[in-house]
Amino acid sequence: MKIRQIQAYQILDSRGIPTIKCVLTLHDGMRMSACVPSGASTGAAEAYELRDGDTKRFFGKSVTKAINNIHTIIAPELLEKELSCADVDSTLLKLDGTHNKSNLGANALLAVSMAAVRAQACVEQKELYDFIHQAFLFQHKALPSCMFNIINGGMHANNGLSFQEFLIVPKNKQRIIDILDCASTIYHTLKNLLKEQKLSTNVGDEGGFAPCFSKVGFENEQEALSLIARALQQAGYSNSDVGMSLDVAATSFYDAEKNIYNVSGRAVTREELLTFYQQCVDNFSLLSIEDGITESDWQGWQEMNQQLGDKTAIVGDDLFVTDTKKIQQGISLDAANAVLIKPNQIGTVSETVQAIKCAQKAGYKVVISHRSGETNDSFIADLAVGCGADYIKAGAPVRGERVAKYNRLLEIEQALSSI
Repeated sequence: MKIRQIQAYQILDSRGIPTIKCVLTLHDGMRMSACVPSGASTGAAEAYELRDGDTKRFFGKSVTKAINNIHTIIAPELLEKELSCADVDSTLLKLDGTHNKSNLGANALLAVSMAAVRAQACVEQKELYDFIHQAFLFQHKALPSCMFNIINGGMHANNGLSFQEFLIVPKNKQRIIDILDCASTIYHTLKNLLKEQKLSTNVGDEGGFAPCFSKVGFENEQEALSLIARALQQAGYSNSDVGMSLDVAATSFYDAEKNIYNVSGRAVTREELLTFYQQCVDNFSLLSIEDGITESDWQGWQEMNQQLGDKTAIVGDDLFVTDTKKIQQGISLDAANAVLIKPNQIGTVSETVQAIKCAQKAGYKVVISHRSGETNDSFIADLAVGCGADYIKAGAPVRGERVAKYNRLLEIEQALSSI
């Protein structure tokens, strides 16, 4: 089936910031679309997100330049060509010609790449997760465990918390509906607990609560973990039922000039940070720590993995930015044992798949992740199932752009159970 038309236009993400929606139309009239997310906390080596810079519109965040690249550069090369998502990605990479997608913009490339994958799955009359599993030759497909961000901090909330995400991970639930029941129960129990303590129940970018804390240093982060532990207990769960995880986003509060971390008004060293992580692992049985060390400190990552890697997953996000070369570097240095995967960090579905396969080959845990600026597009849910990811991280069990991913997992589970 040949591509008849590629159209793109500007929509708003969950933070009210412009992003791209791309609609790919085939000659039989079938239309498939894809929407691109955007991150607030980004790694320095992420693929380039092209924005207009015109401060008169959307504070310079418009994406009409990227959309124009789709219409004037990308579309002419793909129209009237037989649909092949592999060929589409190859053409996209050739047209851009840069590793970080700084020519056409990673947001422009990913919009077309995702739409093409969806369209080919439809042409072949396959569910998206099945197509991803078969077309990209993954060894197995499976429903992932879910990581729910229920307290926000860092760049996702202005509330005194330096760490970015405090998450819960239901461990002993086999069905997605039971996982969601568990997460929702704990989430609303935490809300009631915050009310009792007269703490704010406002939410951050990803739907987690953003209570304001005014303590110093690690006391804030300790308080957040303790609140979640109490919510677990009040909801009738134990550590054996539900795990806890951290997304620290340490680069966001790292002072490179002084080589220290500013945690809630207190300057701490890498060693002090690692000691705190050890305490958290011991006291709260943490399942994972994401971006616990700044992305530029490979030695620090090695030390963290050596000290804690046998007890918890050491997840690289800003460290790896879904880049196969960086993941390979991390493997060779034994700097982590898990990777976060975000398609918009690299720019095309094919490159995302390469990164996943590289990590899986090395025995890394794979976490498919949303971004803080999300849309209702549920592509990552199908990606997580199709590639057999260990986890998916899509935010709190609230807000439409977050639950769209979890609700899609419900649909996939129903489809798989009927086979």
